[in-house]
Amino acid sequence: MSASGGNTAIVAALLANLGIAVTKFIAFVFSGSSSMLAESVHSLADTGNQGLLLLGGRKSKKQADAEHPFGYGRERYVYAFVVSIILFSIGGVFSIYEGIDKLQHPHELKVPWLPILVLSISIVLESFSLRTAVRESNRIRASQTWIQFVRHAKAPELPVVLLEDVAALIGLVLAFLGVGLTIVTGNVSCDAIGTLAIGVLLVLVAVVLGIETKSLLVGEGASADDAIRIRDAINANSDVEALIHLKTLYLGPDELLVAAKIAFARTKKLADVATAIDSVEAAIRAAVPIARAIYLEPDVYQPQNVVNPPTDSIVVKGND
Repeated sequence: MSASGGNTAIVAALLANLGIAVTKFIAFVFSGSSSMLAESVHSLADTGNQGLLLLGGRKSKKQADAEHPFGYGRERYVYAFVVSIILFSIGGVFSIYEGIDKLQHPHELKVPWLPILVLSISIVLESFSLRTAVRESNRIRASQTWIQFVRHAKAPELPVVLLEDVAALIGLVLAFLGVGLTIVTGNVSCDAIGTLAIGVLLVLVAVVLGIETKSLLVGEGASADDAIRIRDAINANSDVEALIHLKTLYLGPDELLVAAKIAFARTKKLADVATAIDSVEAAIRAAVPIARAIYLEPDVYQPQNVVNPPTDSIVVKGND
């Protein structure tokens, strides 16, 4: 994902949510609608979340140092995970609490047309934000479905913004229904139920975000396609007898660590092996440009000395 594309979507969402949060809170003050209060907190949390994503992107650009020799690329994963916690704790839990309180202590809506007006405007603004996120995501998701894109994207910003915007639109519709039914039926519990539904929605989205970003924090390897490209780049070298072992790890959304044990003929001279390794490294970087940290260990391949090798690690030329 290009940093500019992710930042475009984040800034668009931040500006939209900031304006929406202010108007929603004003509507809550005048109407007393719990759905409007829940949506105000939701939009305020989303605004903070986008600020955190921008901060994470900025911190991830710090140069590597002695304490962090592989750099700070994973800062983006940390801040994305914090976003999921905030969405759960502030957005979801507060909305559920507010909905329960409204059921226990109901009160009539004041100025009922104001929440409807604000929600209608918010739906339009949120749609523009979602459209920006969709447009930026379409540039990189290729043939992936939206579910695959959210699950497998290594850069967390666009999936986070996408899920937040979708949740925001659904939440606005739920609030609209809650307030609308309250106005039509005169039953204030409809507003409270809408608030509860918003809370449950936010909790579910936060759980999905937490699971996906946790996986990135723990450490994910290269995609299947990139792993094949790396393997083929190694085996394409005429001096390589076999790829004994291959491990990859994302150090950040834009940097991949590649570690491999490669078999050379036992008669090869050290200088020739070093030249071959340099050539293999160049081939890997050409095949997968984000493979920036590459560590290749030369060895002699002896099948009888390998105990229970993983089937996807050993690649002997002629047997692939």
